[in-house]
Amino acid sequence: MKQRDTVSMPASDIEKLLENSRKLQLATINPDGTPHLVSMFYGMRDGRIVFWTYRASQKALNLARDPRVTCLVEDGDDYFELRGVQVTGEVTRIDDLAGVTAVGRLVAARMPSPVVGDLPPEQVAAALDGYVAHAATKRVAFLVEPRRVISWDHRRLVS
Repeated sequence: MKQRDTVSMPASDIEKLLENSRKLQLATINPDGTPHLVSMFYGMRDGRIVFWTYRASQKALNLARDPRVTCLVEDGDDYFELRGVQVTGEVTRIDDLAGVTAVGRLVAARMPSPVVGDLPPEQVAAALDGYVAHAATKRVAFLVEPRRVISWDHRRLVS
């Protein structure tokens, strides 16, 4: 058996890692063909990665020109703890305010947020909704349509 077969994650583990993580590395393609790589908070909708960004950001400009994207979610510090999921695909752009706001809520719900600070739990949702409603007017959202998913879990090497 090849090591790749040993470390590949089953679909349920991939889903769990994507659902429980908050940040990903996002790669888009610059006009000169070089990669543009950034860290992003993201959310999940119907098993697919969603994120939002400012309309004039380099990643938004890149994706308007070329919708291809690679997303990397990883975890672990030691070699035998490393695990990750790489999703390569194309994005669908979401421009309407309701759609952008819905994605913003998914992303904001996963972020550590100075917006909520020390608010009591019953006030957190309203504070996040206010932040998202304000921020959504300046943003665009994207839904990643996966074409290829690669995974690894080095914890499987020590079992």
